[in-house]
Amino acid sequence: MSAGTLVLLRHGRTEYNASMRLQGQVDIPLDAVGQWQAEQGAKALATAHRATRVVASDLVRAADTARAYASAVGADVALDPRLRERGFGVWEGLTGPEIAERWPEEYVAWRRGDEPTRAGAESKAAVAARMVDAVTEHVEALGADDTLVVVSHGAAITLAVTALLGIDPAGWRGISGLHNVHWSHLHRSAPDAVPAWRLVAHNVGAGFPLDEWNAGPDWNLEPVSA
Repeated sequence: MSAGTLVLLRHGRTEYNASMRLQGQVDIPLDAVGQWQAEQGAKALATAHRATRVVASDLVRAADTARAYASAVGADVALDPRLRERGFGVWEGLTGPEIAERWPEEYVAWRRGDEPTRAGAESKAAVAARMVDAVTEHVEALGADDTLVVVSHGAAITLAVTALLGIDPAGWRGISGLHNVHWSHLHRSAPDAVPAWRLVAHNVGAGFPLDEWNAGPDWNLEPVSA
């Protein structure tokens, strides 16, 4: 058995997202814009997909985003640490320029797609493997007419989608990352088909222009003069 529909949803904005800091597994909460994104994204996702089961990373930014969606569809949320973001070791919490200043050669290699192993980061293959293990376990507990919604993180989702499509996540970078509270939609292939999943849609959101989405609910307020 397997769920016929799989949706992977990225969490809402955090202060680290807003300041362009590498989060990794730092357990940082949603900021005010992220809370608004979670609410708006939940409404939009609920109109397109009503989950049979909702599972999320146990990091609070993902868990709270999942709870917003689950509330909209009347579901519970199960937490699974295998759905956490990729760990980035000593780079977590730093901006790109800070990393480039301290580890210039490793930073350049990372930006071209190499593994930042000296930073203590998880490998892409390891992240993809734990993500696929978790997704497979949860979808196999459901039926063909069911929908599983997984709430996770940007790098983890990209690696999972790549692996689920039968592509090597360690060496292929052909799928763009998701914006905050945007999702990928995959559908189960026919039995014994390769790959087992097909990508139906990617980086789908609530329909706001991206600059408004990133700015939050006060995007159109006029500045107050002194």
